[in-house]
Amino acid sequence: MSTFATDLSMDDLKAKADRLFIRKRLVNFGLPALVLAYLTYVFFAFDISGLAGRANWENGKTLVSDSYSYKTHVARDNRSGEVSIAIEGERKGAYPDGQSPGWVELGETTVIDLEDGHVVRFGPETIEYDIPGYGVVRARPSRAAGVQAELPAGDVPDWINASKNRLAITTDAGRLTITRNRSEVFRYFTGWELFWFTLDSPYYGKSFGELVGRVATGEAGAIFDDFWTNKMWRHQDVAWAIFETILMAFLGTFGAAMLALPLAFLATRNFNPLKSIRFATRRVFDFVRGVDALIWTVVLARAFGPGPLTGALAILVTDTGTFGKVFSEALENVDQKQIEGVQSTGANAPQRYRFGVIPQVTPVLLSQLLYFLESNTRSATVIGAITGGGIGLLLTQAIITQKDWEEVAYYIVLIILMVMLMDWFSGWLRRRLIQDETGKKRKVRDPKGKTFVLP
Repeated sequence: MSTFATDLSMDDLKAKADRLFIRKRLVNFGLPALVLAYLTYVFFAFDISGLAGRANWENGKTLVSDSYSYKTHVARDNRSGEVSIAIEGERKGAYPDGQSPGWVELGETTVIDLEDGHVVRFGPETIEYDIPGYGVVRARPSRAAGVQAELPAGDVPDWINASKNRLAITTDAGRLTITRNRSEVFRYFTGWELFWFTLDSPYYGKSFGELVGRVATGEAGAIFDDFWTNKMWRHQDVAWAIFETILMAFLGTFGAAMLALPLAFLATRNFNPLKSIRFATRRVFDFVRGVDALIWTVVLARAFGPGPLTGALAILVTDTGTFGKVFSEALENVDQKQIEGVQSTGANAPQRYRFGVIPQVTPVLLSQLLYFLESNTRSATVIGAITGGGIGLLLTQAIITQKDWEEVAYYIVLIILMVMLMDWFSGWLRRRLIQDETGKKRKVRDPKGKTFVLP
C-alpha cells in the first residue's frame, strides 16, 4: 500500500515537473516570438522599407554642407540693373556700395568668376553662364515675356531646370537662379564668415597678429566691443540666451526641491501617521509628475505669458512631483537609531530632523538634485522654444529660416558645451558638498556637539 502511494507521488511530481518545463519553454520562446511579431508590425505599420525611397538625400547633403560653410549672394535687380552683394543674403552682411569680393568685377557688365572656368555675366539685357564642357547658357529676363533661355543643343541635363518664368542652374562651382525680376548667384565657401567682425568693422579681415598689435596699442576694448555687438552672429544676445536657459533650469530645479522636501515628510509613513494626508500628498505628486513639462509650459504660458519665468515654473511644477516621490522614499528608509541618538541629547523635533534625518538623505537628495539640474538644462532649451526665452528660441528662429544652418550648428555646439559645463559643475559641487578636499566624507555636529558622518 505504501509502495502504491509512493508511486502516485512520484507520478505527481513528474507531472508537475513536466508542466513546469512546458511553462518555461513557452516563456522562453513565447516572449521573443511576441517581441518579433510586434517589431514586424512596426516595420509594416510605419513603412520602414519606404524610408529610403522617401528620403531626399540632396536636401540632406545641402543641410550638412550649410552647417560648416556659408554662401555669398550676388543679386541683380532685373528692373533697375542694380547689383548687390551680401553674405547669406542678409542686409547686415551686405558689402557697401561699390565694394565687392575679389572674384566679382563690378561694371556695366558684372563678371562673376566662380573659378575652374565657370563665369557668370550680368549684362544690361542678357545673363550668361559659361559652363566648361557644356557651353554658354543665355537668358533674357523680362516682365512681359518671362525668362527666355537659350541652351546649347542637345538634351537638357538634370542640373538645369528651365521654365517660362524661371531658370535654375546648379553646378559644383555655384548656383544661378533667374526669374522675371531678379537674377542671383550663390557661391559657397568653407567656414563661418563674419563670426568675429562684420564688414563695417575696421578689424574685419585683419590677421591675428595685426589684432594683437592693435591690442598692444590700447584698442582691446574696441576690438571686444566690435566682436560682442556683432550684428550677424549676435554674440551678446546668444550669451544672454545661454544665461536665461541655465537660469530656467536652476530656478525650476532648486525651487522644486525646496517645495518637495517639506511635502515629502507628509507623504511618509514614519513621519506622518495620518493616512488620508499621506494619500492626498502622494496623489498630488502623481498629478504634477504625470503631466509632462511641455504641457505645463503651454498651460502656464496662457496664464503668465511667454518668458523665461514661465519655463522655470513649468520645470518647478513637474519636478516637484518627481522630487516628492524620490525624497519620500528616501525618508522612509532612514535609520531610526540615528534619530534616537540625536533625541537622546535633548534635541527638539526640528533639531531631530535637521541632525538625525537630513544628513542621512543628503547624498540621495544631492545626487537626484544635481542629475535633474543637468537634465533640465537640456529640457530648458526645448521649453525656451515654446515660452520665448533662452537659447531654444534662437535655435528655433534659425531653423525656421531654412537658410542659415551654420547658425543652427553654432547654437547646437553651444548647447552641447553648456550641458558639458553643467555636468562638470554638478560633479564638482557633489564632491564639495558630500566630501572634503581629502576625499573623506564630511562630518556634521548636532546642537550638543555630537559628530555624525554623512553616509
